[in-house]
Order: sequence, then structure tokens, then C-alpha cells
Amino acid sequence: MKRAESVDPRVRLAIVRWPDDAPRGAVTTFCAEHGISRKTFYVIRARVREEGPAAALEPKSRRPKTSPTRITDEVKQQALDVRAALERSGLDHGPVSVFERMRSMGLPSPPSPASLARIFREKGVARVEPKKKPRAAYRRFVYPAPNACWQLDATEYVLTQGRTCVIFQLLDDHSRLALASHVADAETSEAALAVVRQAIAVHGVPQRLLTDNGTALNPSRRGWNGKLVTHLASLGVEAITGKPGHPTTQGKNERFHQTLMQWLNKQPLAATLQELQKQIDHFDHIYNTQRPHQGLPGRITPLQAWQATPVADPPRPTPAEHPSHPTTTYRPDENGYRQITILSNGSIQLRNIRFQITSRMAGHTIHAAWDPYGVTFADLNGEIIAEHPWPPHGTTYVSNGTPRGRPTTSPMS
Repeated sequence: MKRAESVDPRVRLAIVRWPDDAPRGAVTTFCAEHGISRKTFYVIRARVREEGPAAALEPKSRRPKTSPTRITDEVKQQALDVRAALERSGLDHGPVSVFERMRSMGLPSPPSPASLARIFREKGVARVEPKKKPRAAYRRFVYPAPNACWQLDATEYVLTQGRTCVIFQLLDDHSRLALASHVADAETSEAALAVVRQAIAVHGVPQRLLTDNGTALNPSRRGWNGKLVTHLASLGVEAITGKPGHPTTQGKNERFHQTLMQWLNKQPLAATLQELQKQIDHFDHIYNTQRPHQGLPGRITPLQAWQATPVADPPRPTPAEHPSHPTTTYRPDENGYRQITILSNGSIQLRNIRFQITSRMAGHTIHAAWDPYGVTFADLNGEIIAEHPWPPHGTTYVSNGTPRGRPTTSPMS
């Protein structure tokens, strides 16, 4: 009987009921009329004698008695143990992560990610997400080389006794390498500048830096340049931002935050900034050198991706302009601090300059801190309200970073 040959159920029933005293030549005629071979006819008749008429009415199963690729219960348990160990350590523990870990452990023939996903669903340890897009549906934009673009963002974290702090994370867009991380009391321009300088000292100067529009990172859309943007401009680095209200532009960094928080949730709660910094430095080492990244080709580590492609050339700083009559900027010689109450019109008076804050905060007391380069206003909780560089001499009013008044040149110019 040919493997591909099928028999109509009515023909099969006729064969099962075939009389033992049928005349000579009847089988040949029957097979020719119904388009089957004599071998098929006699195979069905043999099943009638061996297994009974009822069994012969159904086609025999073609399923093999043994399957060399069948996943044993022992391998399934190994996969569950590896997943549990990854979950306890705070690392990703999905099917792809478990597959990579089993392969790195040298376990023979680990199940495919698809098989692992099926095992986890059967055992009830994985969430079923029918509405989730398949991985192939995503299209990622990636810069062509390391240092072509960095991404910087900050996220809040809570220490013991409810004290909040901020974690700055700097990521290379091409390789996903964790360039530097910095823990600070608050999201300030000084902390943002510190983490960027730390990364530049180790990895060189990038061509671009992508951030959100926060006042501590890039307040250009608000009408002025912060300390970080000014420093980057001196190095020739292009400071770019995402569109307001569209955090997916910094999606790689947002996912980086999620991975870090998942890991920190499995660690002892830090009591100080220094203790948290040590934990994050350890995480960055694991992230860069031990954890296969699912967003990289071949699921290599970020360090391998960084080393696989030549680093982009550093930018050339723009030559400083020297006009014949430069505008002199007012810069106090000392650092200073004071608390100021916002007037009814939403402004405050500082150093003979009226800064417009917001009328919504009229009557509120805020912090004002300044240095020779600019002034920062923050509420009593430490959240930055506005930052301004010192305006040119003669400026009497500053609104949203745009000076008003009639600037005068210095008599020494």
C-alpha cells in the first residue's frame, strides 16, 4: 500500500464486508473499478483478521512509535530550573533568555525558544499575551556605528526610609553598551554633565547625544541652552531631543531602565547613594559582558557589538566666533543661594533682573541657586522649575529664557 494512497470510507467498508466465497477475479475487478491497488485491498483484509472489522474501518496511524526529538521530562525540568534561577537573580527569564543560558551552560541540545515557550505555558509559569505583536513586526532604527549617537535619560529610585534619588543611564544606540551610570540626589544639570564626562573619558566623544526635553538635559525647546548642551557644543557634539510627549524616541533607554529596575528589585534595598552606585556598576558589568541582548543580531552581548564595528569619528568642535563688538554677559564672581517668594505676577527679582517663573505659583517660596554661569530655580522639594544662563549686561527681564531690554556692551570691549 502506497503511503500517499487513501481509501474512500465506503470502499473500505466494502472491503471489510468482502465475502470469503467471492468468485475468482472479483478482487481484480473491484480494485480496478475503485482505483486502488490489490496490495491495498489485501492490507485492509489483513487488518480485519488481526485487529477486527472496527479497526480496519479507520486508516492506520502514521505517527512514529519513537521520536528522537521529543523533549524529555528531565530536559523540561532543566529549563524550568534555569528560568527560576534567572528570575531569582533579576535577569530576563523569557524563552530566548533561557535558551541562551542553557546553551552557555553546555547543556546538550537545549529546546528551541518556541519549544521553551510552549513548555512554560503548559507548566503555567509564563503569561499568555495573545495581543502582543510578534517580534518580526518591529522595525528598529539603529545608528551604523558605536559613538554615532548616545542616549541619556534618568529614572527615579527609592532608597531605604523612603528617600528618593535619580539614576542617570547613558547608552550607546548602536551597540546598546552601558557607557556610564550615575546616582544623584536629584535630576540636575550637574549630575547629567558628570555622567557624560565620565563616559567620554572612557569611550571618547560621540557625534550626537539624544535626550528628552527636561531642563536638566536639554531645555533648548524652552528657549535656552543648559549646561550640558553648552558643554556638548564646545566639543562639537550635536544635542538632539525627542518630540515632546513621545518617549518612544528614547525607547532603547526606557527599556534599559526596565531591565535595571527588574534586577534591582531582586537585590537588597540600598541605604545610601554610594551603595546603590556599587549595585548599578555591577549590573552594568553583567549587562555589557554576560547577558545576551535580544535586540542585537545573533543575540551577542553589548560589548561584543561595540568591538565588532569601528567607532565613529569624533566630531570637530565649531570654532568660537569673535565679533568686533562682543556682548558681555553678566557673571557674578561667587556662587550663591537664597529662598525667594514668587510675586503675584509670577516673577521674582534677583540681582536687579526680573525672572518670570509662572503665575500659577504666585505666593510660593522657591530656591534660587547661582554660579558664574547661570541661575537655577527649584521648588522646596528640589524639583527644577527653570534654568537660565546669565543674560547680557543691561538685561532687566528674562522670560522663558528669552531676554528683554536693551543689552549694552561693556565699555572695555
